[in-house]
Amino acid sequence: MMKLQCEVEVINRMLPTFGMRNRGKGTRAVLSIGRHQDKATKTTSVYLLVCTLKDKAGSKYKLKENIEQFFTKFLEEGKATVRLKEPAVDVCLSKADASNLKNFLSALRLAHRGNDIENLPLSTLAPAKTSEIEKPKTKLVVTSKKDYPLTTNFPYSLEHLQVSYCKLARVDMRMLCLKKLRKLDLSHNHIKKLPATIGDLVFLQELILHNNHLESFNVRLCSSTLQKSLQFLDLSQNKLQALPLQFCQLRELVHLKLDDNELIRLPFKIGQFCKLRFLSAAHNKLPYLPRDFKRLCLENLDLFGNPFEQPNPLAPSIQLKIPLTLLEITARSVVNYRIPYGPCILPAHLCQDLNVAKTCTCGRACLNFFIETTVTMNLHHVSHTVVLVDNMGGTEAPLLCYFCSLTCYSEFLDDFLQRTR
Repeated sequence: MMKLQCEVEVINRMLPTFGMRNRGKGTRAVLSIGRHQDKATKTTSVYLLVCTLKDKAGSKYKLKENIEQFFTKFLEEGKATVRLKEPAVDVCLSKADASNLKNFLSALRLAHRGNDIENLPLSTLAPAKTSEIEKPKTKLVVTSKKDYPLTTNFPYSLEHLQVSYCKLARVDMRMLCLKKLRKLDLSHNHIKKLPATIGDLVFLQELILHNNHLESFNVRLCSSTLQKSLQFLDLSQNKLQALPLQFCQLRELVHLKLDDNELIRLPFKIGQFCKLRFLSAAHNKLPYLPRDFKRLCLENLDLFGNPFEQPNPLAPSIQLKIPLTLLEITARSVVNYRIPYGPCILPAHLCQDLNVAKTCTCGRACLNFFIETTVTMNLHHVSHTVVLVDNMGGTEAPLLCYFCSLTCYSEFLDDFLQRTR
């Protein structure tokens, strides 16, 4: 017996003749093609059976030489209409899996023509089960260990799954088979590591890992399909000290929560988050912000409770060597002139150095030799709303700056001294 799950509306073409109208709305149903023996004639024929929640026994329609026309213009959208001769009804199908719908219509055509029907694996028609007709479950919330499904699988149709307060030590691999997931909430557990296979959830938009035991963020997730889908990420109340350099490849992020961790620095290239609008990293161990931070364009920013250092542009850290080494000069040129490079051309450690090249205020690159200092930045320059940085009502934070030469630092210093007079 072949089956198809979809929404169905059976339209009686004779109703307008009597001045009546069809309901005009589909309902969840299971369609089956199978054999049925007529009690009167004792002959067996192939029928179409349409079962709904209100009519679980279903309505049968004979198929042999009884289909007037197929309407398949919107087949790829999971829609089709089968026009029957007797009774004069149109069986309108929608919200079906396109591939399954194509196979089902092919079987209908064979049953209509009556040839090769013996080749179809058809059994005796039987009413559909309630579980087959019910609308697939899209949301499941589990908030206690006793309710956690140990012997049964999660419904394949889930789009929103929350499993909290279950003391999970790791992510259940069964969750990662839920290919329709859009929101995964694993807050308030004991998870220490994230599997790379989370990146296989191609539709995942929200990932909530609040209050776990995470010590790192899996770098492979940064190059997964999450690059194109993830918009909301909550890593608050964990044990993170740093995030990988590649973290900023998650460029669809709009909302990022990093509060109550042990972060000593924010991602080096955080300015690449061009869609980020909400950022909270309160109660961490941030001494300053990366230079790229000033490229952000936020709506709300919360950095309260970080031990920010007092900026002192007049006391720089000088890590400059004159003359520059040949390696430094060459590396700067590669970055400044955007010369392509990769592990197939250069050793891996050199590629890594180039990836974390610093940018001077003049716009040129510097790698291992530079002058470093911090300056004060008003956070309102990057965010419309700013939560106060401290109990004193401040909205300023130290920003790390780099200079590729004594000349660039001298020009900065002259400008700074003129502004502070």
